[in-house]
Amino acid sequence: MSDQQGVPDQQVAGKSQGGAGAVYKVSLFEFENFCGKKVELSAECKDLIEKNLEKVGSIIVESCPWVAFEQKGFLGEQFVLEKGEYPRWSSWTNSQKSYCLLSMRPLKVDSAEHKLHLFENCSFAGRKMEIVDDDIPSLWVHGFQDRVASAKAVNGTWVGYMYPGYRGHQFVFEHGEYKHWNDWGATEPQLQSVRRVRDMQWHKRGCFTVPDPAPKPKPNPNPNPNPNPNPNPNPSPAPAPAAPSATAASS
Repeated sequence: MSDQQGVPDQQVAGKSQGGAGAVYKVSLFEFENFCGKKVELSAECKDLIEKNLEKVGSIIVESCPWVAFEQKGFLGEQFVLEKGEYPRWSSWTNSQKSYCLLSMRPLKVDSAEHKLHLFENCSFAGRKMEIVDDDIPSLWVHGFQDRVASAKAVNGTWVGYMYPGYRGHQFVFEHGEYKHWNDWGATEPQLQSVRRVRDMQWHKRGCFTVPDPAPKPKPNPNPNPNPNPNPNPNPSPAPAPAAPSATAASS
């Protein structure tokens, strides 16, 4: 396994990444809901403890995407953070193996276009799947298996997940070639969903969002203003019709 996970061989994380003119800024808070000690970063940080921040409970990404790591030196589980607010751990990951976040760096987003090649075997061998400008919540649905042993990020930056629906451990794919799953920080060749990492330079919304649930039915805007306050649960039966007279019967 490479010493630095999640970074392709030809690109080592530097103190300034991203396209021309990219400005990175992220605020880290000690406790949930943006409380406690605050640390602001505009460049990579290999050890947040050196910033006197031993615990991260919430995050605000003010510009450009970032990737955070479970361990110092950009090692361990990865967490992709796009522009937005993250008030608690569950807002940036559903894989809660640990609650450590000890290093982070900016993500390089090189273009507005996105193209990713996935391969079944190492060194770009075996079955191949090409993804262009799309998010794939399940590789199985598109006829590809969950075994992904190598990859090429031709354009843009991507994040892959171990399970369908963008769940489980996250793995970053920046522009470059990944001959082995260790190159993107995985311990096994399992990948079941992938999506694009967005950036405000080209995408105004700036980040991936979960679709809103179906709206609830709206209440009646004109309800009955004077409902009967004392409804009669047992109304009286209608009176029986009168019997015909004897005269009418004889005629």
